[in-house]
Amino acid sequence: MGEVVKIVFRSTAPEGAPVVAAGVLPERRLAPGAAALDRATDGALARALRNHRFGAGRDQAPLDVLAPAGFDGRRIVLFGLGRATELDRPACEEIGGRLAAHLAAEHQPEAAVIIDRPEEAPVDAVTMAAHLALGARLRTYRFDRYRTRPREDDPAPLRRLTIVTEAAGAARRLFQRLDAAAAGVALARDLVNEPGNVLYPESFAERARALTEFGVEVEVLDERRLRRLGMNALLAVAGGSAHRPRLLVMRWRGGEGDSGGKGRRGARPFAFVGKGVTFDTGGISIKPARNMEEMKGDMAGAAAVVGLMRALAQRKAAVDAVGVVPLVENMPSGTAFRPGDVVTTAAGQTIEVIDTDAEGRMILVDALHYTVKRFRPRAIVDLATLTGSVVRALGHVYAGLFANDDDLAERLIAAGRSVGEKLWRLPLDPDYDAHLKSDIADIRQCAPDEDSADAIHAAQLLQRFVGDTPWAHLDIAGRDFNKKDQPTGPAGATGFGVRLLDAFLADQEG
Repeated sequence: MGEVVKIVFRSTAPEGAPVVAAGVLPERRLAPGAAALDRATDGALARALRNHRFGAGRDQAPLDVLAPAGFDGRRIVLFGLGRATELDRPACEEIGGRLAAHLAAEHQPEAAVIIDRPEEAPVDAVTMAAHLALGARLRTYRFDRYRTRPREDDPAPLRRLTIVTEAAGAARRLFQRLDAAAAGVALARDLVNEPGNVLYPESFAERARALTEFGVEVEVLDERRLRRLGMNALLAVAGGSAHRPRLLVMRWRGGEGDSGGKGRRGARPFAFVGKGVTFDTGGISIKPARNMEEMKGDMAGAAAVVGLMRALAQRKAAVDAVGVVPLVENMPSGTAFRPGDVVTTAAGQTIEVIDTDAEGRMILVDALHYTVKRFRPRAIVDLATLTGSVVRALGHVYAGLFANDDDLAERLIAAGRSVGEKLWRLPLDPDYDAHLKSDIADIRQCAPDEDSADAIHAAQLLQRFVGDTPWAHLDIAGRDFNKKDQPTGPAGATGFGVRLLDAFLADQEG
């Protein structure tokens, strides 16, 4: 990850700030901070607005007014607030992200942002300031460790952003909590952006060991232990690769302890399982070559779980949580598993393999069974870039949600809405199980026509391995990468799921 912008909060604008940014409402109404700057510059801002097609929408590029008379700095930047009644938390983050991107593109390393909350806004001044800062933090993420030289068109790093608000102290405290989630997102993005020759099961597990610095307990199960546990579905997927599988287990104990996170041992945790296919060729059922480079991101679910554990530990969350990540590489070779194979899972059920490119559900069934049996969690949520089917259904806007518990599903949907990570619930129904009947094993891995509701059939398969535990499955295929820059994230890995699950758990802390 590139340099992290330093964000500070003040109740007054710093003297001599080279760049000052202030908001504009629809119909070119200057917010109080912008109005004060307009008076100081003898109406320069109002004149600029009259002579520019600037409608103050959140999706518009900010307007630069260069060195107006009466202003000692280099420029004043006017940014659109959009409709005041729509200024919720995701909207504030979008504003902060767009502003940060604009400053970087204009090679402005430092700026002060005056925050004015419109009376009609649904959030208070503290929330508005902290979430605008969070948007800036998320947008300024960069993954450039493999660049040997900068490009001429690269934006310059934004090094310091001063948030000017009358609620500076409270906004600073809220941002400290939000910034922990942002750090988790950055970690997840780093993991997904890494190339497959650098990040593979063994190296992924080693990187996760760094979480011990924050108080997370980290355990790595090697191939010998996986065989003793009977995780033959996971081992089958790993069979074709020279990189050996791992099962990563992380635990944060914060539910019954002090702020140091030393919770009561034996407490039933919330559990999170992330699909960790560090590179997916499809195996024997090999994928087309086009866009296969994106398959380094087939461990986005695993990355989100690691990022979540980092976020919980950094903010000393008062909750018990466990993260379980099965790690494999799916490669074709003489030792790879084949269509037609029958595999006995850790739960003792047999699966007939139909398609080696449906490997995610194979490793998840063993990981889910292990998690339920070992930890007896209060609830379990798995995340996986599992199917193209969910992308065909929902595109790149929503992730698919399946659940055996209505309350869990509703809480996850609400958490996702609050952070702008949208979930859409899809059905589970016993009638789909008829398509998973096998002539030679307990269950087929896929339905005969895998293009027909494959996301649902995959969820039906996973459901068999969680028993009565409240469970939700998030199919995040299509939400792992941004094809182009977005308001709160550059092109590349999104870190989807970290903030959603952090918000979900924050609601459970009480």
